[in-house]
Amino acid sequence: MYLLAWIFVGAVVGWGAGRVLQGNGYGPLMDILMGVGGAVAGGFLVRFAGFGGIISTTLVAAIAAVLLTLLAGFVNGRRIYARQL
Repeated sequence: MYLLAWIFVGAVVGWGAGRVLQGNGYGPLMDILMGVGGAVAGGFLVRFAGFGGIISTTLVAAIAAVLLTLLAGFVNGRRIYARQL
């Protein structure tokens, strides 16, 4: 149950973090995969540290997904930009 929640949250958050970055990056599929990877890694680390609960592990999984996607984007030379309304 936890793993499915982490995968879903990681996919959504990774896609969203990839949309915030501009430039020629890895593309939406790779952003989603990096988000899933970050979410699963973050969820497992929190679970291994002893903090149970679906809400706490999913929250940390979302934060880890954002961090991994943004970090990989910055390494590739992408920037965060504000959308014009």
